[in-house]
Amino acid sequence: ETGSEDIEILPNGLAFISSGLKYPGLKSFAPDKPGEIFLMDLNEDHPRAVELRISRGFDLSSFNPHGMSTYVD
Repeated sequence: ETGSEDIEILPNGLAFISSGLKYPGLKSFAPDKPGEIFLMDLNEDHPRAVELRISRGFDLSSFNPHGMSTYVD
């Protein structure tokens, strides 16, 4: 409903997907729903996006993910 804003694919085939960007002037189909991060394992035969649980204490009501990057050590 809120669409994906960005995706980062790691060398091991795991993909992180941000969703729920709200931008002034653009119609939002779920204006009260906070943003989300999903994980998808592209190595699976039938990959599916699974919502990641965000740590307690994080203000989900204002989570509006825009852009994403990963660091692999």
